[in-house]
Amino acid sequence: MRPLLLLFIVMPILEMWVLISVGEKIGALPTIGLVLLTAVVGLALLKRQGVSTIMRAQQKMQAGEMPAKEMAEGIFLAVGGALLLTPGFITDAIGFACLIPGIRQVIIGRLLGHVVIVQTTGYTAGTHRQSGHDPSRQERSHDVIEGDYQREDPREDPREDKRDPDKND
Repeated sequence: MRPLLLLFIVMPILEMWVLISVGEKIGALPTIGLVLLTAVVGLALLKRQGVSTIMRAQQKMQAGEMPAKEMAEGIFLAVGGALLLTPGFITDAIGFACLIPGIRQVIIGRLLGHVVIVQTTGYTAGTHRQSGHDPSRQERSHDVIEGDYQREDPREDPREDKRDPDKND
């Protein structure tokens, strides 16, 4: 939790320092113009990349595949868009890194390399089937009790004689 708190304290200070330094070099109005320009360009890029990612996710879902990569890209796009709307050049650089497809895919590829995706396909006859599931690698969190059962109609008493009393055998 401390690194996140430190990030929220240090990042705004760094952003102010960079904005003041750039403002001293090129002036206040051009600095504000650059901040607005990066926000507009970033939002346009976000819209284009977002639509593309949604379309790829829909294609994978229609094919019966899990759109894990597209979901991760969607998260990166949301974070990148939020960073681009935040005034500052450091957050803009990180935001553009999240929105540029080549850079984003490299980062996501490295992150997904450390993630295991398990997709449940269903339960059948007391057995649990899962694609990508290796029970030897995972400890069981509960016991499985297997057994047979026979369904009986609760309205009928099995001890009753079901023969017709009018018929003599």
